Amino acid sequence: MKFNDRAFDLMEKTMGRYRSIIPLPGDASSRSYFRVEGFNGSYIICLDELAAGKAPEDYPYNIVYGHLRASGIPVPEIIGQDPVNGIFLLEDCGDDLLEVLYPSLGKAEIIGIYKGIIDILVPIQKIRGGGERPFSIMFDARRLMYEFSFFTAHYLYRAATEKSPLLFDELRREFCEISAELDRPRQFVFTHRDFHSRNIILREGKPFIIDFQDARMGMPQYDLASLLRDSYVRMDEDVFGMMKGYYYTHSRDEGIHGMGRDEFEHFFDLVAFQRNIKAVGTFGYQLFYRNNPFYEKFIKPTLGYIRGYAERRAVLGKAYGILKKMLPENFI
Repeated sequence: MKFNDRAFDLMEKTMGRYRSIIPLPGDASSRSYFRVEGFNGSYIICLDELAAGKAPEDYPYNIVYGHLRASGIPVPEIIGQDPVNGIFLLEDCGDDLLEVLYPSLGKAEIIGIYKGIIDILVPIQKIRGGGERPFSIMFDARRLMYEFSFFTAHYLYRAATEKSPLLFDELRREFCEISAELDRPRQFVFTHRDFHSRNIILREGKPFIIDFQDARMGMPQYDLASLLRDSYVRMDEDVFGMMKGYYYTHSRDEGIHGMGRDEFEHFFDLVAFQRNIKAVGTFGYQLFYRNNPFYEKFIKPTLGYIRGYAERRAVLGKAYGILKKMLPENFI
């Protein structure tokens, strides 16, 4: 969406005069962002074509925002909104995305920051509802297969060097088996869905969580895998192990799950496999179908995680083997 008269109207109504409007880099979604520099501070304008025409109580961003704010989760405040036209004026938490800061951080700083993020993640997972959105939508087998199929259609079919229909059929059967293994609604918790370094802002050293509108119910490991097996930053293996252990102890103590460590590790690898495959599908869509080359550089690093999961978990071995046959040599 382009900045329009309705956006100007909302700005004037809620913040008065302004100095400048600066477009901000977007994400792989329908949303556009702008920083508005006012005379009494700066704000973020979000334009979301998917929100246009929806009542506030029916728009996922508002619904999830309400749950997070009520639970004390640090998220940007909604200052004003025009839901009829899909326009939101948000608190400006700055530009210090974890993705951007990560390369300049020392090991001790990384550990401290990620412990702080996990200390936010566990309360998010304790949020409960009464069957309304997002508690009524889940990472069940059907949804997981949709995401696997999205990867196949929007990345693999275009990138594969070997396009045998038999290999595609075999891969689909393996994806179905993995999806069924992860369909465990009794263990599901509230998940952000995109809990990674591009959706965490550090303001004065404290994490703020953004882009949470796609929340749904899923395995406890889902958001942890997004955070620790991130497409945008590569964590040192010793820090990775430390943070996974920190989450395991903290989440178990808080009653998020009752899994033993071996079971927890098993499902972490399966969830991380699915999550990384899903991310590559999104990158492929941006690259091949929206002619957006920005995400291409994240594809190979994301696929680079896959081998480790497959070496540890037999249920992933055959899918990995098929992908290895289909993709360019040394790509995964």
